[in-house]
Amino acid sequence: MKKKLKILSILLLINYAAFAQKEEIKEAQSYFDKGKPEEACAILKKVEYLVINAPDEVKSDFFFTKGNVYKDLATKNIDAAANFAIASGAYQDVLLYENDSRNYKYAFKANLALKEMKSKLVDGAYNDFKAGKYKESADKSNEVYQFDKKDTLNLLNAASASLAGKDYSSAIKYYEKLKKINYSGKGIMFYATNKKTKAEESFISRSARESNIAAGLYEKPRDVWPPSKKEEILNSLAFSYMETKDYTNAEKYYEEGIQLNQNCIDCYINLAYVKIQLKRVLVDQMALLGNSPQEMKEYDKLDAKKDEIVRSAIPYLKKVLVIEPKNEDAFKSLLGIYRSLDMTTEYNALKSSQ
Repeated sequence: MKKKLKILSILLLINYAAFAQKEEIKEAQSYFDKGKPEEACAILKKVEYLVINAPDEVKSDFFFTKGNVYKDLATKNIDAAANFAIASGAYQDVLLYENDSRNYKYAFKANLALKEMKSKLVDGAYNDFKAGKYKESADKSNEVYQFDKKDTLNLLNAASASLAGKDYSSAIKYYEKLKKINYSGKGIMFYATNKKTKAEESFISRSARESNIAAGLYEKPRDVWPPSKKEEILNSLAFSYMETKDYTNAEKYYEEGIQLNQNCIDCYINLAYVKIQLKRVLVDQMALLGNSPQEMKEYDKLDAKKDEIVRSAIPYLKKVLVIEPKNEDAFKSLLGIYRSLDMTTEYNALKSSQ
């Protein structure tokens, strides 16, 4: 008898907990309906740890409400990228639990919300980039990529925005991912002209463009097949490493860039620059040495290595002048190297050639 009473009390406790959670979810929904998402958010945070053991129906109610609350915060531009990510996770939990239970209460609405969020994030990232808010643009583009990894263009947008904002560590992270997935950017870009502004705008898909044309908002559709982005990715990755003083990786990726394009002037000039920076590293090491016989020997070794590194930049600059004989940067840099290495004959010949 005592055992039955104990089981009954446990069942009553579970039912009471589920009832309490439902009431708190309703309270959160009530605050949300009144336009108070912060208050709704506070209630949801308070009960979230209990939901893990709740029935699937309660989980579905909780995560759908959570998705709506955080989506609303993000839409109001309150920590948009982070809150869109939380909302996306919540809606995906709705789909997970409803697929398991086969009880599709919110699945359709959750899918619609996910599509709407993607569209808003893409638009928000584009507008932030135009306004010079590069970090916000990169964060939003990355969030779109995180919940739709098939749409890799958003990862490129995150990388480009980070590079424009001089956030080189983030740019490296995104460009490395693009390189890892062998992103080329091949595909179709969909354009149409805005009837009101007369400006041509891009669309994320053909259907998105067609729906706007059907609504009478756009005209003159145009499809574009862009060239491969592989060279751009390698050069941007190399430049980002160079800006963070990681000259070893910068050199590696500029060399890869040349493999793709034998006439990449920026690659050759920046490779020469990288060599000069590597020389300066050695010069700094030499400056720390003393006058003992062993240190003087080390000094001579580093000095010879320094000249060898500087000399290795010459072919890159000569290649630039073959491709573009009037390139001022290459001409001046090469003259400077010849002078530093006492290559008088080469110096005079180059100077007289201009």
